[in-house]
Amino acid sequence: MAVLAYSLGKREINQHFTIKNAKLISIALVVLLLVFHTASRYYGGGDSCEWLLSRGRYLGENVWQPYGCMMHKYKSIEAKTCLAEKRVAFVGDSRIRQLFYSFIKVIDPERREDGNKVIRRKSTSFSLKIANNSMKERLTSWTKEASAKPDVVILGAATWSIKLHSGSSEALQQYKVNLTAIAVHLERLADHGEVYWVLQDPVNEEVLSDNRKMITNQQLELYNEAAVDVLNSSKRNGRSRVKLLAASRQAAMETITLSDDGLHLPESTRNVGAMVLMNSVCNKQLRPIDGSCCQTLPHPNLLQKLSACFFLGSALIFVVLHLLGNNRHRRPVPPDVESLEEKKPATAAVPLGPKAPFQALCRMGIIMGYFYLCDRADVFMKEQKFYTHSTFFIPLIYIFVLGVFYSENSKETKLLNREQTDEWKGWMQLVILIYHISGASAFIPVYMHVRVLVAAYLFQTGYGHFSFFWLKGDFGLYRVCQVRVLCNFYLTHFILVPLQFYYFVPLVTFWFVVIYGTLAMWPQILQKKANNSGMWHLGVLAKLLGLLMFICFFAYSQGFFESIFSVWPISKLFELNGSIHEWWFRWKLDRFAVIHGMLFAFIYLVLQKRQVLSEGKGDALFSAKISNLLLLLSVVSFITYSIWASSCKTKTECNEMHPYISVILAFILIRNIPGYARSIYSSFFAWFGKISLELFICQYHIWLAADTKGILVLIPGIPSLNIMVSTFIFVCVAHEISLITNDLAQVVIPKDSVALLKRMAAMALFSLTVLLLARGSQPTPGA
Repeated sequence: MAVLAYSLGKREINQHFTIKNAKLISIALVVLLLVFHTASRYYGGGDSCEWLLSRGRYLGENVWQPYGCMMHKYKSIEAKTCLAEKRVAFVGDSRIRQLFYSFIKVIDPERREDGNKVIRRKSTSFSLKIANNSMKERLTSWTKEASAKPDVVILGAATWSIKLHSGSSEALQQYKVNLTAIAVHLERLADHGEVYWVLQDPVNEEVLSDNRKMITNQQLELYNEAAVDVLNSSKRNGRSRVKLLAASRQAAMETITLSDDGLHLPESTRNVGAMVLMNSVCNKQLRPIDGSCCQTLPHPNLLQKLSACFFLGSALIFVVLHLLGNNRHRRPVPPDVESLEEKKPATAAVPLGPKAPFQALCRMGIIMGYFYLCDRADVFMKEQKFYTHSTFFIPLIYIFVLGVFYSENSKETKLLNREQTDEWKGWMQLVILIYHISGASAFIPVYMHVRVLVAAYLFQTGYGHFSFFWLKGDFGLYRVCQVRVLCNFYLTHFILVPLQFYYFVPLVTFWFVVIYGTLAMWPQILQKKANNSGMWHLGVLAKLLGLLMFICFFAYSQGFFESIFSVWPISKLFELNGSIHEWWFRWKLDRFAVIHGMLFAFIYLVLQKRQVLSEGKGDALFSAKISNLLLLLSVVSFITYSIWASSCKTKTECNEMHPYISVILAFILIRNIPGYARSIYSSFFAWFGKISLELFICQYHIWLAADTKGILVLIPGIPSLNIMVSTFIFVCVAHEISLITNDLAQVVIPKDSVALLKRMAAMALFSLTVLLLARGSQPTPGA
């Protein structure tokens, strides 16, 4: 009864919630979100710089998150570069003095709180001063002497006035009069540089000393209101040039209880104020990739404009063909489109009509427009990542519950059958996505286990391609183009960022070329030729040994490795920010995974050919004793690896050992030795496995933000709902890109050899043109 209810529940869900309906919902959501964000920017009047200075929240205990944008954590060398030849002045009471000290420590962490400092280093110089005399006198002197004007002024005062006059109403009125008198000077200074008025932080009234008891939060609020009223009334051209710093006050509301004297802020909170100021002053100059606050985005470059024209032209051609009624050919509906569990046999390829490719490009153009709005335009918000165990493990539990819910009987029970490998790719990709968005790389045990998943993808690359070439013997151009051309050309050149940014794409491309070269070169040893001959099998092992030596030679010859991959135009496929180092690191980290997959495929196929394995439904892969022994060893291997990964001190230490330690074989044995385990699979994970590459590519642009440093924010203020909505749209887009790719594959990669050569030549010319144009106009992603 329970099984029947379970089956009916799945059928009911899939009947009403199809991928087609999901995409319609996602389109409606995108339109509504665009309208919302555009209206809020236009009518709300706020920008990322104002958000940085005024609003935010704590992530955890010490990480400050401004509203709607990312705050860069400045290092000493960056701060010195930004402030080169600049004069920064702090004017105010003891609280401003503390902010001044925190600001200095950003520039020089070794500095002590011992008074005024003027720091000069070689050709870079900057001046930091704190003025203790009359604020009005100081501002007047700056406005009269042009040469003495500071570039940045940070000022604020109130507590001294409250203490001196015991919080009287007359003192508040005088404060307003004095502030009105200096507002004119502040506006004049703002014409020359930047002026910040620091709103008063709260106090902890319970621990204030007796001579400070009159400094109450109520009094401070009155003084803040007075400052806001006076500075806003001094607006010129409808807006005050003096910026109000309220973010540190908001941060202090949560931490003032940690203050020693009840008046002065804890050091961590003062550091928030200093870092907010540093971002406000420096972001527009240094443009850090993970500091989106106070940055104006560049206009579309030449390559982006040409891409837009290309997609608009395709859309125009499609509209013309549609109006002419040229719809005699209909595209077959691919399998697995209508629901998560539909598994109809693939429809035979049907020639597409002339308008079908332009329709696909039109759909792709719309998607690329969404990519641009999310990734390169200042429309949607961005926030930084913050790792907690719950942000990683709770979503992990959710997806595995869903995976179990969608368990089904597999059509075949062979080891690593297609349904199982799709399932494997699917759950691994989902784990990697959760790992990326939660910032779990900060937690070394999770980092190391995810490194195993990346190695497992490369293992599948070796296993899959070796199996194909060994069984089919097809080394033709059509196979090569099928496997690699669309993956590299379509999914990356249209996105218009360096290929190495999606490090996995060049990685699998490189290894495909290596596998192809190893097996295609003379003598070509295939299964039908080997025919259970030991000599031919030794020939295959000799090839694999040669490949192993090739890998080891490259791994211990970094200079030679970099010289090979630094040659143009090959370098454009492997460079990131002008350096080959990232490619060297990625290649070296999993250098043995592919050959591991090839060797496993060879041994498995030989054993299968000799009928050593029992792959029938419900049958254990080996005899009972061997199966139990292998399962025990596999489980022990998993536990041992997890203990080792949890005991690593640093990533560098772990990465040195990672290429030599693998539990991939242990997973395969656990998953395949029991007959009942081979007989079922998760259609939920398998569905995601079929679009794993698209998910991997798209996450960088429409799910994460700032080149993976942050998170895209479609719904501000509600993090959980934002993740749900952005993920829903992201998955729908990835699936649509998969369908578009399948459509274009029939056009770009025909089976006729002559036509294929012509199109490959045209694509090579197009790619070369893109590379040449990209040299001067390509956006620079973070490493």
